[in-house]
Amino acid sequence: MMSNHHTPTDQAAIEVENLVTHYGSTRILNNIDMQVSTGEIMVIMGGSGSGKSTLLRYMLGLHEATSGSIKLLGQDITEINAEEMDELRKNMGVSFQGGALFNSMTVGENVCLPLREHTHLDENTIQIMGRMKLSVVNLGGFEDLMPAQLSGGMIKRAALARAIVMDPKLLFFDEPSAGLDPVAAAELDDLILRIRKALNTTIVVVTHDLDSTFRIADRITVLDKGDILMIGTVEEVRNSDNERIQSLLNREARHIEIDADEYIKELTGQKS
Repeated sequence: MMSNHHTPTDQAAIEVENLVTHYGSTRILNNIDMQVSTGEIMVIMGGSGSGKSTLLRYMLGLHEATSGSIKLLGQDITEINAEEMDELRKNMGVSFQGGALFNSMTVGENVCLPLREHTHLDENTIQIMGRMKLSVVNLGGFEDLMPAQLSGGMIKRAALARAIVMDPKLLFFDEPSAGLDPVAAAELDDLILRIRKALNTTIVVVTHDLDSTFRIADRITVLDKGDILMIGTVEEVRNSDNERIQSLLNREARHIEIDADEYIKELTGQKS
C-alpha cells in the first residue's frame, strides 16, 4: 500500500550528515543522517525531549552544529556566511507553532510582509500576490481583518499563506495542528498536501499528531533521545517491531509532557 499519492524525485533537497549537536556539554543529537527528496513530505516525530524541534532549528540554521553537515538545496549551511544564508532563506518558508502573526497588522499585511522585506516588487503586485496566497489557503476576502478576529484554524492558515508567499522551495512546520480541533487539523493537512502539489515544495513537518502524520507523510523520521530509531514510509513505521516506536504509536508516553524549565534541567543533566 502506498503511503501517499506522490512519488518524490530522487534528488535530495535536504541532506543531513553525521549531525552532532550539544546544549552546553550535553549531547542532544547523535550522528543524525537524513535525506529529504525534492517534493517529499518528511514528518519528524518523537516523544517529548526526543530532539525533533531541536533538529528543525538546526535545519533552519538557527544554531551552530558541533559537527556534521546540513545541506539545503545543495548548500552546506554549516559553511556558508550570513549573507549567503539570508539569500538561501528566501527559498525557505517556516510556519511556527503559534502562528506568530503580528497582531497590529491586518491579515493581508502579515502575509505580504516577506515580499515587502525581501523583494522590490511594486505595492500593487505585492497585494495581488498576497491575495492569491490567501485564496490558496481558503482565506480569500479576509485580507482586511485583524488576527484577533480569526479563529485558531484561520490563524494557522494565514501563517501558512505568509510562509508560501514567496513560493519557497523548502517549507518547514513546527507542530502545525497543535491546539486545533480535529476538523481544523484535517483541513490544514489537506492544505499542506495541496500546496506540495501546486508548488512542488519539499516539506518537513515536526509533529506528535499521529493522525496528521499518517495523512500527509511520504516518509517518517522517528527520533528518540537524539537518535534516529528509523526512517520509513507510513506502512514501514506502523509495522516496525521496535518497542519504542510501537509505544510512541500506541501513545504509551514514557513521561507526560514536561514544562520548559524541567526540560532544560533534564537536557543539561541537572536532574537528580
